[in-house]
Amino acid sequence: MTSSREFDATRLDVETFAGEGAVLQGEWPLRDLPRLRDSASTDVPLEPADVVRWKARGERVANVRPELWLQVEADTSIALQCQRCLAPIEVGVVVDRRFGFVAGEAAAAELDATSDDDIIALTRALDLRVLIEDELLLALPLVPMHAVCPAPLAIRDADHTVDEAANPFAALAALKSDRNGAH
Repeated sequence: MTSSREFDATRLDVETFAGEGAVLQGEWPLRDLPRLRDSASTDVPLEPADVVRWKARGERVANVRPELWLQVEADTSIALQCQRCLAPIEVGVVVDRRFGFVAGEAAAAELDATSDDDIIALTRALDLRVLIEDELLLALPLVPMHAVCPAPLAIRDADHTVDEAANPFAALAALKSDRNGAH
């Protein structure tokens, strides 16, 4: 069932939206999601084509607690900093989550503890953009890394440059001999 009513994604009336089985979808520029934008590598400027695509579908399920549900899907691609070579790495981020809504924080906490889905206290106006940004942030890799870095990282100390491919014990021996010679 598709609703003829207009819904605002930044002030979503979840009870009405779910009750009507409504669907909302669209795109937001990545630059309009400040916390996600701030996670991006500063080496790659954001382009107007860098967007978050999203869709939300409401559903009311009778005789089930919670009875109000929101299915949220979102995806984007973001340049993060590789933790191995420090170069940018393009990462695809996909979210497909289901949220149940109940009246009151206590009921939400009680049901959330036993449910595989997230249970949230029903509010008058849900900011869907904030919810989707939260979920995308949670879906980011903890340690983004290239499978194979584009260029080996050179490790430098004050007097030497040691290639990453070099034997680490040879590098240690060189440092040790430098210290012994300096006495």
